[in-house]
Amino acid sequence: MADDAADEDFDEVIENVTMCSECNEYAEHEILKERQVGSGRDLLVKCVTCSAISNLQIREPKSIQIPFILTDGPNSLRAELAIDDDEEFSIGDVFEDREMLWSINQIIDHQGRKKSTLKATEAAVVSALRTDMVRVKVTATRGEFSDSSSILVEYGTKFTADTKFDYEGEVWRIRAIHTGAGRTLRGTVEAQDIKRIYLHEPPNLEHFEPKTPRERRQAWKEGRLGFNPNPEIPREVTKKRVTPTNKRKKKRPRK
Repeated sequence: MADDAADEDFDEVIENVTMCSECNEYAEHEILKERQVGSGRDLLVKCVTCSAISNLQIREPKSIQIPFILTDGPNSLRAELAIDDDEEFSIGDVFEDREMLWSINQIIDHQGRKKSTLKATEAAVVSALRTDMVRVKVTATRGEFSDSSSILVEYGTKFTADTKFDYEGEVWRIRAIHTGAGRTLRGTVEAQDIKRIYLHEPPNLEHFEPKTPRERRQAWKEGRLGFNPNPEIPREVTKKRVTPTNKRKKKRPRK
């Protein structure tokens, strides 16, 4: 039984797999003859399944230059990148260039049409957004005056509306977060999904103090109230933990 179990767990390794024109599927082939051609090879192979003999040419892919538009926040640059001619682009693909990560967000073919997937040889231009760092636009309003700028944060950084935010050495309040779907006054949004953050000068820092037992517990948990070796337990929690000692036992009825 142990040997049978071991056989079931064994993964068979098949070498020299290629498409067989007779079987019309990928199958293992035996190499009958091999000839070096530059950096590639010409092979005479035999299908292990049907014994059909065929020629197989293996060549290294050629490098072609593809125009890329790389966008980092408000800044964009056009670059010619060397790509293998057998490469295929898809929306959302991530690649590295200039020691930064980029995500493909648009692919245009030679007819000017947008594609979700396209071979490199058919691509006229590819656009990509920087994805390891995100530039978030910020509008800070104090009284009647507003100032707009941007901040650079890591991809996935979360911002929550109606919380305090350190901006240019001062404490502000995130009044609202604008996304492509609209504005939120209470929700949490990741940096890459934010169109703009609106900051207002808070009336006072007490605005951010926890006001309910639940908010206070969360504040201790997040460390916003410092180290708390002996946290004050809210009254309603205390009531649940205390077992009354003066509760009278019910008398059993006499038989």
